[in-house]
Amino acid sequence: MIRYFMTDNQVIHEAGRLGGGVWVQMIDPSEEECEKLSGELDVDIDDVKAALDEEESSRIELQDGYTLILVDIPTTEIRHEKQMYTTIPLGIILTQDVIVTVCTEDTQVLRNFVENRVKEFSTKKRLRFVYQILYRTAAIYQMDLRVIDKKRTEIEERIGDHTKDVDLIDLHELESTLVYFATSLRANGVVLDRLTRYKRLEQYPEDKELLGDVIVENRQAIEMTSIYRDIINGTRELMSAVLDNRLNNVMKYLTSITMVMAIPTVISGIYGMNVDERWMPLSDTPYGFLIICGITVIICIATMIFLRKKKML
Repeated sequence: MIRYFMTDNQVIHEAGRLGGGVWVQMIDPSEEECEKLSGELDVDIDDVKAALDEEESSRIELQDGYTLILVDIPTTEIRHEKQMYTTIPLGIILTQDVIVTVCTEDTQVLRNFVENRVKEFSTKKRLRFVYQILYRTAAIYQMDLRVIDKKRTEIEERIGDHTKDVDLIDLHELESTLVYFATSLRANGVVLDRLTRYKRLEQYPEDKELLGDVIVENRQAIEMTSIYRDIINGTRELMSAVLDNRLNNVMKYLTSITMVMAIPTVISGIYGMNVDERWMPLSDTPYGFLIICGITVIICIATMIFLRKKKML
């Protein structure tokens, strides 16, 4: 899908065709749409389709007549029947009078511009538009990181009697997401570093100040990712320790029960031996069976009291 947008007096509206000062938004475009735009703007079709490959890494390339910028932006996907976070490439193509964005999804990053939620936004100020996109990207990374930390806190609060196996899986998914975020943010940082030396389009002082803000926000997102990864590692270790301790308690309890139950088994085994009854105590005594059972119960109770004092039962 291809849509054309233009701003007039900082109000965005949809344009009918391609022209100067137009923002071309391509969302999961078809092969024909890519070829059409490639011909109209004289852009290599491989650069137009670069963002459609999920394995593409963030980079900036200066070509004849245009510039290609690839960055990773956060989005959501369904893993294990749950909504999780991941990253996808966003392609930005800058020509002399047109800016093109290419992505496989209608992302929240660009939706803010379409819905006119970004202040001082103009499709004619292309480089500032790029910096605004990158600023929104870093801000959404931070928002998603806070949501991830909130989910981690909810899992941590359930550690103990309410811990479930699914909590371990969820914790692993959160840790995997942070790995994706850390990799993408570092790659975006390299792109931002190159943009500080970008001279092809004129940069106003406000643009340079905005780029500085983007770099700061991106670094903050990287630091948040690192901190949350360390916290999740600590939470996972705590959960594993709690589960191991619970297993040890169960094994200790079962061992103690086995020791107590072994006492009547041993006594009954001795009296069940095929030997002369003259050698078996209480064999000729009236109520001998009840006496032996009573002695067995007393020994079991004494053993349980001893184990309890030793905190083994």
